[in-house]
Amino acid sequence: MSLEHFDVLIVGAGLSGIGAAHHLQESCPGKSYAILESRERIGGTWDLFRYPGIRSDSDMHTLGYRFRPWTSDKAIADGPAILSYVRDTAREGGIDRHIRFGLKVVGAEWSSTDARWTVTAESTAGGEPSRFTCGFLFTNTGYYRYDEGFTPAFPGLADFEGTVVHPQHWPEDLDYAGKKVVVIGSGATAVTLVPAMAEQAAHVTMLQRSPTYIVSMPDEDPIAKALGRVLPAKVAYPIVRWKNVGLATLSYQVSQRRPALMKKFIKAGVTRQLSPDYDVDTHFTPRYNPWDQRLCLVPNGDLFRVLRKGRASIVTDHIETFTPSGIRLQSGAELEADIIVTATGLNLLALGGMQFTVDGKQIALPDLLTYKGMMLSGLPNFAFTIGYTNASWTLKADLTSAYICRLLNHMDAGGFAIAVPENHDRSVTEEPFMDFQAGYVLRALDAFPKQGSKAPWKLRQNYARDLVTLRRGQIADAGMVFQNPAPAPAVAAAAEPVEPTPA
Repeated sequence: MSLEHFDVLIVGAGLSGIGAAHHLQESCPGKSYAILESRERIGGTWDLFRYPGIRSDSDMHTLGYRFRPWTSDKAIADGPAILSYVRDTAREGGIDRHIRFGLKVVGAEWSSTDARWTVTAESTAGGEPSRFTCGFLFTNTGYYRYDEGFTPAFPGLADFEGTVVHPQHWPEDLDYAGKKVVVIGSGATAVTLVPAMAEQAAHVTMLQRSPTYIVSMPDEDPIAKALGRVLPAKVAYPIVRWKNVGLATLSYQVSQRRPALMKKFIKAGVTRQLSPDYDVDTHFTPRYNPWDQRLCLVPNGDLFRVLRKGRASIVTDHIETFTPSGIRLQSGAELEADIIVTATGLNLLALGGMQFTVDGKQIALPDLLTYKGMMLSGLPNFAFTIGYTNASWTLKADLTSAYICRLLNHMDAGGFAIAVPENHDRSVTEEPFMDFQAGYVLRALDAFPKQGSKAPWKLRQNYARDLVTLRRGQIADAGMVFQNPAPAPAVAAAAEPVEPTPA
């Protein structure tokens, strides 16, 4: 039985996957491709999460695609607006016609003889698995599990008589109007939920074990609005994009080099938003330095507004146990609740949980090194997308897709069928995949590949440097091996050759 073959298979139809398809169409128009998506809709993260107030935690001039200007006045956009942006991009480019929905990729087998992957995808509707072949496999699955979020083993959880909800699986019919709500967590999801729910709930309490750095900024960019009035979108957009890249880079660099100064700056911003007697040290001063974990963004200070109005409060304490009516804390205090939201994080999943085999040998991802933050040592004709932890995801996604198109064109020009990263530099030492201290990252690092101690095996968190390396840098370097399949052995002759008779 022949398998359907594509030059490139893209896994995932979210923000990254749709962007990858656009780049492929523009830069490699002769390549056939398909997108395999486990869900029934385009959008990935922005289709999955439906909790109140969901929005971007980066400005849309950098979270948006480089090739498609974000034209809304809202620089900090809500989930539905971002979802529409991704779907419009897919529809307008004809990308949506290349998507196969309801197919979860579970395995990929590489054959060096054939120079192709055989990809197995399970039907989420319960039908027979589907198989495809491709010359290049490009995963855009993010790095967390879509089917479950992370919830700690809370003592007494079964005793609670109210409703417990994880934001990753928000019930459409959840009625929290006039209810007492406790949101457990202090990350981006929690600081989004608290002001959104406080509009209707009787009271919302954000219960945190430790604080997070929180920064307020306007949800509209005044410079973007001003430029939009006098310049075409395609001219104004890159200006605003670079302005925001510069500000984000400055924030990160100052945090790394002068953490005390950045702490002081962030604390001053929080203090201005709250009453003079508010205990900022307890509730808004983390033990770690800024950007050791991602900063939390609150548009227009919405979290601080509901705190000032008394519609919400923050409690910094540890949970002793759940009770029938709420939560008892280690301090002895009790929080009454009708609804408890466990905004306690994500479960990470490397490359969508796919299993890889190369020439019959099963591959263990933790044994591999990342190459240029997008390929893996020993995996031929394979790439993945992972965004920055200190800037917008799409900045790196755009660079990754553009680089992969350059790689494919380089292979075609050189007549190569195979490109595989291989490390022959013994001075390169292994480091964790991500140098990031968030709990959801630390819990799962052992299941991920490693990065190396220097280029091209180092996973950089620097957009300007990556821009030069990935968009303009050479494709052929010491870490990349280009080759073709070995020729098939000649068929042995049926009989021994006859020795010639001497004259």
